[in-house]
Amino acid sequence: MRVALVITRGDSIGGAQVHVRDLALALLALGHEVRVMMGGMGPFADELAAASVPYEVIPDLVHPLHPQKDLLASLRLWRAIRQYAPDVIAAHSSKAGILARLVGAIARIPTVFTVHGWAFTEGVAAPRRFCFRLIERLVAPLAARIICVSEYDRSLALRCGVARPAQLVTIHNGIPDVPMVWRAKPGDEPPRAVMVARMAAPKDFETVLHAVAQVPSLALDLVGDGPDRVRLEWLARVLGLQERVVFHGHTPRVHEILARAQVFVLASRYEAFPLSILEAMRAGLPVVATDVGGVQESVAHGETGFLVPARDVAALAQRLRELSADAGLRQRQGGQGRAAFEARFVQSRMVADTLAQYRAALERPSQLHHPADRQTVVQS
Repeated sequence: MRVALVITRGDSIGGAQVHVRDLALALLALGHEVRVMMGGMGPFADELAAASVPYEVIPDLVHPLHPQKDLLASLRLWRAIRQYAPDVIAAHSSKAGILARLVGAIARIPTVFTVHGWAFTEGVAAPRRFCFRLIERLVAPLAARIICVSEYDRSLALRCGVARPAQLVTIHNGIPDVPMVWRAKPGDEPPRAVMVARMAAPKDFETVLHAVAQVPSLALDLVGDGPDRVRLEWLARVLGLQERVVFHGHTPRVHEILARAQVFVLASRYEAFPLSILEAMRAGLPVVATDVGGVQESVAHGETGFLVPARDVAALAQRLRELSADAGLRQRQGGQGRAAFEARFVQSRMVADTLAQYRAALERPSQLHHPADRQTVVQS
């Protein structure tokens, strides 16, 4: 099968980019042809080049809505698709998902759109939610399938009337395993917490820094980069955390930092289904995360970690304090998280389920217009 993977940004790395990179590598290993098409050059393009994943930059494919650039990006994407002639277009992220579905319809190529969090989810500003909900309603019929990475997102699409049940399928993210040497020792002392995320909204590093300031026994590693980094470094100094917080920036060696940690933390204002939580569970770390989006579909409260309300410094500090003081609790929750990863979130399962949807889009395109809608869920 020849697959075009289309994503908006190539100039930064987040969960969607990691998903596309790992999916591309898995498909290539299975003998499929793959080309990633994206907007802009940067760290993501560098990682694709290092991994020998074929890619093509689509000029004018930018993150914010921009009518003139969006039109130019659509024309250039259409030319790239026509030249590559894929069997299936697999679109990722909101902007690329919109343009790729339009191009796929014009080129008469089945398009599968993977949602890494709807742009109209709770927590997004009301005008933006309204705008993207309307746009998604208009372009949804152009997709052969819409893959949601969380059941939360599938349910949200149904509640908002964005797509028909027959189009929607839930496939939880899956990631490659790592060797035993990169497994964490959560019971070790003194404890270190780690957060891995792009330093920009909707990630809430401010709440994490304020919470850690209330847990003197806990050190913190922050992995990631982005437009908010300078402000966050300033806040760490203001809170007197210079000796306890390390800013690592973007690094491909995330697994090494996770292996040295004892607790994983992720604070967000809204989410879909974060890959960073799966990476932490893979390492055998207990997870403390905000209870937003599909996070509760990976973190079992009280078993593999703790869920806390968004923007609640006191609640986050309390859970970090509990784990910081109890090595046995860290060990138990980390072990249960590792077991959950092995049972539900391995990459082979995700790739197989995704390929099944690509094949269904190829084999049964008429199902898009079938009057008998049904709910479709792939269980992890």
